[in-house]
Amino acid sequence: MAAEKAVEKSISDLVGSLTDPIIVYPGGWGEDMPDWLKTQITLERMVENMKALKGEEPTGTDAEACAYLMSASLSFPLPHDWAEIYLYIATKEMRKKNKENPPADIAVESISEYQMRRLNDLKDWLYRQRTKPRRHGISVAKSKESPARKEVEVVQEKFF
Repeated sequence: MAAEKAVEKSISDLVGSLTDPIIVYPGGWGEDMPDWLKTQITLERMVENMKALKGEEPTGTDAEACAYLMSASLSFPLPHDWAEIYLYIATKEMRKKNKENPPADIAVESISEYQMRRLNDLKDWLYRQRTKPRRHGISVAKSKESPARKEVEVVQEKFF
């Protein structure tokens, strides 16, 4: 019985990495997210899912944090620490996408321990928000108002 539950959870997590919504800051900017970032979110979710199968605690991804902070930065000026975190995570994601360095004037190579804790808090929160329907037993199909779904659902939530 426990093995069946573990298999069911693994399947749910795998499907969730493909179908869970992308969480963005409220304000309408989430729909303007670049397609490459949406793809990167799915890929990184699948990697995180594989890490969780090996015993690591599941969390949100760098790409999800980048998308959230991108949409927040378009809604209001980010405080200094969050701006540094955003530029740090954007630098990492740009390198993954382009395999080259972002412009030197915006690239951030490292952040403080405090900022890293804040980033990890954001990623944990993003994971909890996107998996909330599944954790409460609501299937993806039942949680949507319309049977016709967009390719990627974007959900607006406030972290700040």
